[in-house]
Amino acid sequence: MPGRSRLPVLAEISGPAEARGWALGRGDFASLAAALPQLAPRRAVLVAGEGEEPAIAAIALAAAAAASGRRTVLVDCDLSRARLAAHLDLAPAPGVHEYLRWEAEPADVLQPVALFGQAAAGASEPLVCICSGRPATKAETLLGLQSFSHMVEKLRAAYELVLVLAPPVEGEPAACLAVAHQVEAVVAALPADAGDRHLRKAIRRLPVPALGAIKLSGP
Repeated sequence: MPGRSRLPVLAEISGPAEARGWALGRGDFASLAAALPQLAPRRAVLVAGEGEEPAIAAIALAAAAAASGRRTVLVDCDLSRARLAAHLDLAPAPGVHEYLRWEAEPADVLQPVALFGQAAAGASEPLVCICSGRPATKAETLLGLQSFSHMVEKLRAAYELVLVLAPPVEGEPAACLAVAHQVEAVVAALPADAGDRHLRKAIRRLPVPALGAIKLSGP
């Protein structure tokens, strides 16, 4: 039946000025906060899509979770490009790549991001981010290592919510699939003015439930 598999919209946000997730307006935070119960009781959730929407949506959702008082870590698993580092002005390395190659300790890869504004008043701790590290070839091989599984399990034990920014679901399907095997659900990140039929199908093919979509318009 047409539209039967359409992803429900969890939140619609305008997107942050200069793509800085902690500077989202109160309306966007309220919309995302209302979506957070849809993630429960899952502790590890993938944010997937194409382009820059997944990075912005992941930052925004993580900021809203941290602002609500939930201990949250955001992990960039797009090993081809350091998306979180670019958006949040963080050091790109050491990160996931270095950790998986045993070149960095857990404490070396954790970067706190302070949340600002009235919408962040409920945050008791900063949002913690793990950047992707230096660019890697054959990301699917690294992300398929047992050390990545161990990493996610350690984060799951230490935080109330682990949000994982996926490699492009259509552009790097093997890498995205490797990450999806370590989480409990996926949220799609979509531009508000674009059709999502092909992307929806790609996300539905991942081996975890698709909870819905976060749609972004311009800043």
